[in-house]
Amino acid sequence: MKTSAPLTTIAAVAAAAALLLSGCASSEGDEGAQHSQHEKQSESASGENHGESHEHAADGGQPPKGIDKASDPTYATGDEVTLTADHMPGMNGAKATISGAFDTTTYSVSYTPTDGGDPVEDHRWVVHEELKNPGKAPLKDGAKATLNADHMPGMRGAEATIEGSTEDTVYMVDIDMDDMTMTNHKWVTEDEVQSVR
Repeated sequence: MKTSAPLTTIAAVAAAAALLLSGCASSEGDEGAQHSQHEKQSESASGENHGESHEHAADGGQPPKGIDKASDPTYATGDEVTLTADHMPGMNGAKATISGAFDTTTYSVSYTPTDGGDPVEDHRWVVHEELKNPGKAPLKDGAKATLNADHMPGMRGAEATIEGSTEDTVYMVDIDMDDMTMTNHKWVTEDEVQSVR
């Protein structure tokens, strides 16, 4: 009996340590600008700051007014794909279905949320049609713009800095990840999507 008590204690301590480590891993692994139910900041291996956890709504809603549907996209609505983007935990390698394909300018932006949240760096992506009175596309890197996008809390109305842009086809996708399902998620670009293998 005397030997079983220390073994039980050791087992309990090991289990508690495993829970603690898994909790740290799940919170520190959150990426990009905001996406769970609240944003966390971390550095990816590449050095990019991806503050997103999972704040995106489960349903991303309709595309913004004025955006042009892609005339000849690589992936058509209904196509099943694999995502290579890592905007949030569980996204890279997730299976998805294309729910829309559009021709526009797509931006990576940095901004401070209007709800007092932590600054978001290099959020990917917002499209030109989600900016307030943006003028002619594409905006130059370093330009300032006001966000009309409401992908996450505190985004709409925030002053943003353009970090980069792309003219590639951009897609809305329905994603089935480990811990959540999202419809009409905005956005992934052409190079963040690949055919299901």
